[in-house]
Amino acid sequence: MITKYFTNVTVKFNPFGKEARCARSILSQIPPSLKNTCQVKLELINGSSKKQPIVQVTFKDNTVMGGDPRKLKLADFANMFDKHSKKLLFKEEIDK
Repeated sequence: MITKYFTNVTVKFNPFGKEARCARSILSQIPPSLKNTCQVKLELINGSSKKQPIVQVTFKDNTVMGGDPRKLKLADFANMFDKHSKKLLFKEEIDK
């Protein structure tokens, strides 16, 4: 997953729910070197909470993308985020 263009990552999930594996995998993909430029918000929710699990990423161009980790897998999120990151990379290369 291309994380170079992330500015904000929000992850909300139930640690005992079926979405936990996907949410934790996404968090593990964020390298320590990005911690200075990317704000990571983590919220653990319990099973009785009305809040919905979500993985949401804001890119440098203020585009917000996200989805429900109960319905999507890590590969789905990676493809979605990489598609937009490649557009930003292409734009960056043209502007040089």
